Amino acid sequence: MIVKQYLMFILYSLCASVFKGILGQIPITQNVTVVEGAIANMTCRVDYNDNTSLQWSNPAQQTLFFGDKKALRDHRIELVRASSQELTIRINDVSLSDEGLYTCSLFTMPVRTTKAFLTVLGVPGRPEITGFTKPAMEGDVVTLTCTTSGSKPAATIRWFRNDKEVQGTKEVNATGKSFTVRSSLQFQVDKRDDGVAYTCSVEHVSLSKPYMTTEVLEVHYAPHLEITHSLIIPQEGQYFKLECVSIGNPIPEPVEWSKDGGELPDIERMIVEGRELTITTLNKTDNGTYRCEASNHLGSSSAEYILFVYAKDFPGPTTDPNALGQHGPDHALIGGVVAVVVFITLCLIIVLGRYLARHKGTYLTHEAKGAEDAPDADTAIINAEGNHVHAEEKKEYFI
Repeated sequence: MIVKQYLMFILYSLCASVFKGILGQIPITQNVTVVEGAIANMTCRVDYNDNTSLQWSNPAQQTLFFGDKKALRDHRIELVRASSQELTIRINDVSLSDEGLYTCSLFTMPVRTTKAFLTVLGVPGRPEITGFTKPAMEGDVVTLTCTTSGSKPAATIRWFRNDKEVQGTKEVNATGKSFTVRSSLQFQVDKRDDGVAYTCSVEHVSLSKPYMTTEVLEVHYAPHLEITHSLIIPQEGQYFKLECVSIGNPIPEPVEWSKDGGELPDIERMIVEGRELTITTLNKTDNGTYRCEASNHLGSSSAEYILFVYAKDFPGPTTDPNALGQHGPDHALIGGVVAVVVFITLCLIIVLGRYLARHKGTYLTHEAKGAEDAPDADTAIINAEGNHVHAEEKKEYFI
């Protein structure tokens, strides 16, 4: 019995050793991901090795290293560590062509192999925006195209109008193992686009932060003028200033001032400096319509201001006369009030008519039957009084 148990123990130990040796002689590797131009370290390990050699082969099944012996003449490939249980090599300046399935072999009987995939990320190039020629004219249709090349996998392009994202049309083309990505924006420009920044952002797994490039639009458009004034209620003796505020690109110049369709009448008191007209001392003769005009190569514009000078120390109206002249009476409100009054009047007439129709009055007459046959008025009265009891009352109705 003891001999039998001893034999079973020896058999178990032998099986365990053989099984452990088989498992320990399986090479262990890991997949590696690097950015193009970086360094890739490929490591192969075994837990148990009975003095057999390890070997690394590239995707083309060319031997790179057999133990510590270099087999392929590629100056980029170096030995890092070689022992009975590990073989580590280094690939410098990795390119997209290095990507693929690498094989680690352990030369036992039979040969045991394990594979590791080397992934090389293609770094996208700096983006470029094309398609815009400065300046654009208001109403033009502009197409902006952002292009980046060399990415793997294909990069993502995003557009921003100032800080707000806008959608573009994407196009991806393969160039060898890398990709060229384009994204386009097409829109009609107006004066609101003048000075707006359009930014193209390129995002990729190989980048720690996006690549960006920006195009600032310049849009030319016709001018628009407005007149601002320094006093709401100008009075005699006051200092008064008008400014012709212009919006346009290019800036409309020069600004010309006129009064009532003619030249300024008093150049000593009325001083023009650029876009400003200053009246040093107001008086009643300054009343009138003041006009400023300016133009650029896309058009011209003008604005008017009606000046009414109030007497000195006069409290004046509480609102700007120019503002009143611009807005005028509210005709819609007046029409609504008239309609309500007419409706109420019609309702009163209808109600009064129905009331009178339902309440009819009666009264008695002093005429009796046969009175018309009396020879004179006295006889008719006597006959009427005598026959009053038997006569039928005559009734008249009124509405």
